[in-house]
Amino acid sequence: MRPSVSVSRRNLLLGAGALGAAATVGIAVRPAAAVQPTAAVTFAHPGLLHTQADFTRIRNSIAAGDAVVTSGWQRLTGNGRSHATWKPRPLPTVVRGGDGQNYAQFFIDVHAAYQNALRWRITDDPAHARAAVGVLNAWSSTLKQITGNADRFLAAGIYGYQLANAAELLRGYEGFDLAGTQNLLRKVFYPLNDQFLTRHNDAYITNYWANWDLSNLAAVMAIGILCDDRSLFDRAVTYLRTGPGNGSIPHAVPFLHGDQGELGQWQESGRDQGHSVMGIGLLGALCEMAWNQGVDLYGFDDNRFLKGAEYVARYNLGREVPFTTYEWGTGVTGARRTQTVISPAGRGQVRPVWEQVFHHYVNRRGLAAPNVTAMARSVRAEGGGGDYGSASGGYDQLGFGTLMFTRPRTKTKTKRQR
Repeated sequence: MRPSVSVSRRNLLLGAGALGAAATVGIAVRPAAAVQPTAAVTFAHPGLLHTQADFTRIRNSIAAGDAVVTSGWQRLTGNGRSHATWKPRPLPTVVRGGDGQNYAQFFIDVHAAYQNALRWRITDDPAHARAAVGVLNAWSSTLKQITGNADRFLAAGIYGYQLANAAELLRGYEGFDLAGTQNLLRKVFYPLNDQFLTRHNDAYITNYWANWDLSNLAAVMAIGILCDDRSLFDRAVTYLRTGPGNGSIPHAVPFLHGDQGELGQWQESGRDQGHSVMGIGLLGALCEMAWNQGVDLYGFDDNRFLKGAEYVARYNLGREVPFTTYEWGTGVTGARRTQTVISPAGRGQVRPVWEQVFHHYVNRRGLAAPNVTAMARSVRAEGGGGDYGSASGGYDQLGFGTLMFTRPRTKTKTKRQR
């Protein structure tokens, strides 16, 4: 077996010396592809994480007694936030970070709206639609600002994309104030998303971990689709392909290892595993939302995201992975720091992110992803918000992947990924 291939794109942060920098590491990273025209000018709706075809498939699977999908359905109906009796608790100001934190009150309601919207879409029970509408209408008519320390940007990103997903499912339902939620996302959430992606809280470009970019990019993409604003969607897609921060795909997966570069070292893997798995969930959500609008980010740069997911899955299954020393600039001035080993902190942490990745690459595309496959099987059936702890980390993902993403395997044969 040949030595591990290690490919770095850390020197490409500012984009100026891409080809020359890549050549110095021995195996060149292909230059980022030019941004291709996105699919149709008109967005497909519903078209964020879920489509109407998904709901038809899910209904048919449950009716047919599919044991896997039914186990996922039972996780949804058994979750305390999916009850039609849920009552919202809106606030005029949401605070994350620093004194006066109250953001849990918001994200729990967002998950309740999403889960009830799922139950309505699957069963046509109007009680669940009314519950979800009640949550979103209450917040869109009450919330005026998101504040706190730097963590306010995480709140605007994570809960922004989740809120947009709940709203997308209710589009067209009588009594739902879609315009109110669109206005809330544009005026309260997007300005923070834009500020972070443009200025990174006035820090050096690599100071913030990949998840900070990814959460804000997820909000920008989701808001763009919900509001039929192509410029926002295209902005997110362009950044993911060629952006300067750690959330772009080449920087989120900065090194490739193995005979064929089949394992992609995750940017936060030297930090801890909880945040690494969170990153898989965030980038997976971005890829799925783009896919549902005809843009393939899953396959970008020879399936680079799959390679990152395989790396994180392999290590969290208890197997060893190679690690290349990671160096980055911190603070305002870019003071250098390094990580020389992968972090075991949080190793084996379970989050509901794997079914979506598995079902895209293995069942939708016909690729091999042995580590992602093993991880998805080990956590099945995936739950959702509140099933993985009461702290904010238990609500970082919308979840319910076993229910929402299980699909039959394609008969198409494509290039094997190891």
